Amino acid sequence: MTSETIADDEVGHDYRQALDEGYLPIREVARSTGINAVTLRAWERRYGLIVPYRTPKGHRLYSPANLARINAILAWLARGVAVGQVKALLDHEQVPQATHTDNWSRQRNELLGCVVQFNERRLDDRFNSALALYPASTLVEQLLWPLLGDLRQRWQGQFGARAEQVFFLSWLRSKLATRTYHCNRQVGGAPLLLINLGEAPMEPGLWLCAWLASASDCPVEVFDWPLPPNELLTALEHIAPRAVLLYAEEALDGALVRRQLPRLAEQCPVPLLLAGPAAHIHRDSLTGLESASDPLAAHAWLLRHGLLGPQEVTPCGN
Repeated sequence: MTSETIADDEVGHDYRQALDEGYLPIREVARSTGINAVTLRAWERRYGLIVPYRTPKGHRLYSPANLARINAILAWLARGVAVGQVKALLDHEQVPQATHTDNWSRQRNELLGCVVQFNERRLDDRFNSALALYPASTLVEQLLWPLLGDLRQRWQGQFGARAEQVFFLSWLRSKLATRTYHCNRQVGGAPLLLINLGEAPMEPGLWLCAWLASASDCPVEVFDWPLPPNELLTALEHIAPRAVLLYAEEALDGALVRRQLPRLAEQCPVPLLLAGPAAHIHRDSLTGLESASDPLAAHAWLLRHGLLGPQEVTPCGN
């Protein structure tokens, strides 16, 4: 009996069949995700985050759905969420069903390749081509928001990640700021005031919210550098917006969530919305404050409350 035959007998027929169906052993999952086997077992045993298939001999095998869940776990952890809180967030997450998956996957991969190669001209050309065919809401849902998720995973602990991040976010801000600038010149009325509540400047989700509002014929004013909540009222007095959108990607300070934001909601004379993943993280702690977990949900909330359009001068496309 050969060593290969002995190995096959040890793992069993179910193991080999599962591998043929696309399942991966724990060592391969650890290699591809960067999460060691000990951590993967702890996520399973202690937190119930992952439930891999177990063969009769006890071997763990991970399906493509398991891998997608691991990536989602990593995304929440990167936003500052404690591992013990991730399961509840995953169980309540609502992910839009994608259409034309292969097409959008190909386009995201093309943009990702441009970012990796620092090819601004090609990145711009690819995006402009998509911009000519699809409305802003579709591009955010199918292209930019998923691409940002892919990039965040790529940027975790990888050498050169900071350079890629600065390159892409600078391009995205320039691209979306230019479009919102031109739209602002074509529509009138009080603007939507969008404020970065996080710690990092140039928050991409904030600019996606601004672009979606602008594409709905609403003028926007964007404060993309962090602004303390206690200084917001000063800005409100001068800008007189139709509504205020606060955006944050990562978990917020407890005092801000428990005291400052509820107080701000009481004092704000116009509708106030907390948007971004932080709204989902703190959804059980928010008091008297409307929330939306991503740019698309924020856009839908603004539409429901009649805060976008109709245009007052010339319609502005995406």
